[in-house]
Amino acid sequence: MVEEGKTIIQQTLLWNADLNNVFPMRTKEEAHDYRYFPDPDLMPVIVDEKWENEIAMSLPELPDVKKERFINQFSLPKYDSEILTSSRELADYYEQVLNETNDYKTASNWVMTEVLKSVNENKISPKEFNVTPQNLGKLISLINKNTISSKIAKDIFPEMIQSGKDPESIVKEKNLVQISDSSELESMIDKILDANPKDVQDYLGGKEKAIGFFVGQIMKESKGKANPQIVNQLLKSKLESRR
Repeated sequence: MVEEGKTIIQQTLLWNADLNNVFPMRTKEEAHDYRYFPDPDLMPVIVDEKWENEIAMSLPELPDVKKERFINQFSLPKYDSEILTSSRELADYYEQVLNETNDYKTASNWVMTEVLKSVNENKISPKEFNVTPQNLGKLISLINKNTISSKIAKDIFPEMIQSGKDPESIVKEKNLVQISDSSELESMIDKILDANPKDVQDYLGGKEKAIGFFVGQIMKESKGKANPQIVNQLLKSKLESRR
């Protein structure tokens, strides 16, 4: 008010709970009437702009600022951002995952579900978690490159927790590379369709939900390694050819 040139009215106020309001009780003209004045034994502290800026620069990024940045920079929903910034260690873990992948939302999903689940169950911090953020980022990259399916990723994640190994090593050791070769998948699809003629007729008769059965059987035949997108494309084509 002083900076805006307004007059300060110094009053003692009364609170009226019934009316939910305040009312003046008495007014005093000068500051000394209230007995507040500079303490002669205390030196004044002058906070200049330069010092204030230095202090601000030395502070870590605070939760509310980080939450807004995650929303704006990574296009995350507000809910995701609130969970990820609920602790500094979790937020740091998430950002380190992004050193290996730019799939912000998938990374968020993995951290909020698989990582947090294990961290909470074992009562450890993200820093103590046996799957490094780098290895989680590599796992997500393997999914996005169609090297492995999401199902296989979920299957090998517990082994990553137990062994601390990187996902590439586990995929190579267990020969879990996703099958995307059309001829190999067509052979599997023909085998499944030939073994289930009734379900084929059900699908051709209008029961489109039957396609879920076929996909399940193909994934079982391939031990989860078949590329789901290619399977769906080839399967529909194969079924239509049997009309």
